[in-house]
Parts: sequence; structure tokens; C-alpha cells
Amino acid sequence: MDTTQHLVYGAGLGLRRPFLSQIVETPPREVGFYEVAPENWITIGGKLGKQFRAMTERFDFVCHGLSLSIGSTDPLDEKFVRDVKRFMAEHQMKFYSEHLSYCSKDGHLYDLMPIPFTSEAVSHVAARIKRVQDILEQKIAIENVSYYAAPGQEMAEIEFFNAVIEEADCDVLIDINNIYVNSVNHNYDAEAFLKAMPAHRIAYAHIAGHAMEAEDFLVDTHGAGIVDPVWKLLGKAYELYGVFPTLLERDFNIPAMPELLREVDAIRTMQHAWGMQHEKQTA
Repeated sequence: MDTTQHLVYGAGLGLRRPFLSQIVETPPREVGFYEVAPENWITIGGKLGKQFRAMTERFDFVCHGLSLSIGSTDPLDEKFVRDVKRFMAEHQMKFYSEHLSYCSKDGHLYDLMPIPFTSEAVSHVAARIKRVQDILEQKIAIENVSYYAAPGQEMAEIEFFNAVIEEADCDVLIDINNIYVNSVNHNYDAEAFLKAMPAHRIAYAHIAGHAMEAEDFLVDTHGAGIVDPVWKLLGKAYELYGVFPTLLERDFNIPAMPELLREVDAIRTMQHAWGMQHEKQTA
């Protein structure tokens, strides 16, 4: 299948400060690449800055933005984009991704808000993505996000997502947990959503845990272990589209490193199994 060229490989891990010192001293063999939010690292100096540099000199890294606010009606923060461009060049970052959401309106809102699923919003967001790509001089990946309300909805989530990606001509960061969370919260078929995604644009994937507030209400927290239905959905994605780089996100209740690496290793095991399966099918 014709897929976008992957710039990183294997199973990744979101780099967090609480365990930076530990992995600098003993880099885990399970991790094929790391991801950081540039906002959290651009201005870091001192000991942490040296440790971070020691990691980026040895391993593949990607950037996953938190504050670009690509769907906002505020002016695009082009200074920030240029800061990211310099940061990526300094540390040889492979890629930049952001959320299909917004987090500012006359100032930062400190949360990822849902963009209305409208044709007007498609044009607005796609134009902003194109501008970011022009400044960075490379394509970026846009992530399907979890959301808990759909104000002004004129089209289905998957229609909106696909329309933005197509018009912006950008890549996709597919978040498996977000598909599952949204399928429960908004009562749609997760597998059907997965099958409708523009798979040829997938750059890499996220997988994470969530909190169950009720049987029909899940919250994307990145603060718990990955549940079986999410693992199964990742397996279905590999079955449909082949194996792609997949990164574990864990932001809260971060466990001891052995437990964290067990989930990373579970990704690797699944990638190997489906990779072998695809080899047999094409042999």
C-alpha cells in the first residue's frame, strides 16, 4: 500500500522530565524514538538542557505541539512557528505535529477545544496549516482529537477531519485512543472511523490510556494503562494499513520505568507480529 514515508521507526515514548535523568543514564532498548512538546523544552537550559541535548544527539525525536491553536480565530503565532523551526533544526527533530483543535481566544485557554465541524472551519484551518508548513518548509501531521461537545456541527467528525487533511495537503498523526474514546462518547463505530481515515498520509500514531467516568463517558487523560479495546483497535489499524510508528503517551500517574516500558514493548510485539503477517501475505 502507498503510505507516507515514515521518518521514525518502531515504538516510541513521550519524553517527560520526571524520568529524563534515568533514561539518559540507561537508555531503554525498547524505545525507537521519542516525542516532546516543543513548548516545554525550547527554553530549557542548565542540567536538564544538557541531558536533553545528550538524548537528541543519540536518538530520533519528533515534536508534538500543544499551543499552536491551529483552529483559533486569533492570528497565527508565526513567531512561535519560527521558534519551533529553529528548535527542530538545533536538535535534528524529524517531524512536527499538532492537534486539530484550538486553545486560544484573545489569550490561551489551557485546554484543547473542539473546532466546529463546518465547511467554513475546514477552509480556515487548512489555510493555517498550509501557512505553518510554508514557514517550516515541510509537511506537518495533524492529530484527530478527543472532544466532549460538537458545537455548530454540520458534518460528521471523520468528514471534517478528512476534508481538513485533504485541503491542507498535510500528514496524519492517528491517535488510536482518541478514536476509541470518541466512539464511546459520541456513539459511533470506531472501526468504521478507522477505515475511513486517509491511511496513506499516516506519519505515526499515538496510543494511551483514559479514564472511565461512566460506561458511556470516557475522558482522554493519558494517565492510566492502555485498555484491551484500544490495543485491539491498534491491531486492526496494523491489519488494515500495515505497521506504522506508534508512540506511547503517559502524562499523569507515570509508573516506574519497567511498567512504562512493558507497554512500549507491547507495541513492539504487536508491530512485529503484524509485520510478519503482512510479509506472509505478500510473499
